[in-house]
Amino acid sequence: MRSLSEGTSASQMAGQQLPHIRRIAHPFKVTIDLIRKRAEHNEGEVSTLEELALHQEEIEKIEHIQNWCKDLQILYLQNNLISKIENLGKLKKLLYLNLALNNIEKIENLQGCESLEKLDLTLNFIGDLRDVGALEKNYNLKHLFLLGNPCTDYEGYRDYVATILPNLKTLDGAEISRSERIVACQCFPYYKDQILQDYNEYRKKREREKEEAKKNEVPLPNLDNEEEIRGYWSRLTANTPETRVQLTKDAKMMKERYDKPKESAESKKPRRLFTEDGRPLNINEARIPFRLHEDDEGKNLILDITVYRYLDTSYLDVDVQPTYVKVMIKGKIFQIVHNNEICTEKSTAKRSTTTGHLVITMPLLKVNEALRGKHTNETEKASGTKEKVSPDPHCGHCKISRREILEIGPRDDMDFSRIVENHHKGKKGANKREPEKTIHSSRLLKEKVPSHDFIDNPDVPPLE
Repeated sequence: MRSLSEGTSASQMAGQQLPHIRRIAHPFKVTIDLIRKRAEHNEGEVSTLEELALHQEEIEKIEHIQNWCKDLQILYLQNNLISKIENLGKLKKLLYLNLALNNIEKIENLQGCESLEKLDLTLNFIGDLRDVGALEKNYNLKHLFLLGNPCTDYEGYRDYVATILPNLKTLDGAEISRSERIVACQCFPYYKDQILQDYNEYRKKREREKEEAKKNEVPLPNLDNEEEIRGYWSRLTANTPETRVQLTKDAKMMKERYDKPKESAESKKPRRLFTEDGRPLNINEARIPFRLHEDDEGKNLILDITVYRYLDTSYLDVDVQPTYVKVMIKGKIFQIVHNNEICTEKSTAKRSTTTGHLVITMPLLKVNEALRGKHTNETEKASGTKEKVSPDPHCGHCKISRREILEIGPRDDMDFSRIVENHHKGKKGANKREPEKTIHSSRLLKEKVPSHDFIDNPDVPPLE
């Protein structure tokens, strides 16, 4: 395998001199917020947590876990930058520990994990196979994974582990049979010396790798040059803990620098919700389907938004105004303008339990007469007659058809004598309509009796 220095000289010869960028180490730590975020299945409660997954979090050091999560039984820490096993001794209930794909070079500090049954150290940098002896006090350990570590290349690796850990049932996923263990114990004196010799050679190699990592530091490429970026990531490097840590930090730094101009450009772009004269605008950032319509009676305006079915209601915020509706859907704005003025105090917003749709019902301040005219036309079509519509002077909202006026009769021919009759009858007779013959108003007047000294003039004609 080519060393890091060879890859550096090859990339510099291929193009121009790369600008050197000072690298700043940003430690990745275990925080209470990170643990609570991964404890969603336990309703965010940390103290009673039994299973915790902190993989692919770029953690460099194990800390705080044994104090915050004392009841842990399963702990996933694979694919991080952990270089040392530490701060796990108080986890007495821990059954399974996964530390694969890290930078661990020594097995240590696991004596306190009394219940540990399975330990995964795949693809680390454990070079001294004698460190397996640190697991002798873990009597419940049944399954151990060391595949991908330098110590697995030593002669007699499997026999040595089977002899040191007599309670172990499987090594690297393969069962240790009774006959295999017996043969391993017989050959143990020979393999013991051979393993020590192999480790001394590996230790010298590691010292050379550390010196080369300090001398040959590859500068970051120019982010404006795609060829340099491609060459930086395609070069061959040494498989060492130092290289793995450096490449991880470089990847994060390059990503932050690459995304920074985009974030600044997006932050400068303002969200225009209103025009300069104050009129609201229609906005649909979430690109979500919707339907705005009136109900059958024309009294309510209904807005049906096709919200994602499994979206938590806490991500929704509804703001109903007299001329527009604004809804925040997981931080994205949905705003729609309507022409009819509504009553905001009586408006309601409900969520469908089956489809998840958000239904906003908004009562109209003025009844939609156009919709009422539509129902009148539908009545005409059903009856087969065409009616002329004229406004009623006694009603400001309704329209009375000519048929209704003809049934009552023209207003000029109405019998007003009945008003006098109802007046004499009182309140009880005022609201009753009797189908009697029309009575002339003169009959309702009492006849005047002439006095004794009245003399009739024959020249005056009688009253008809």
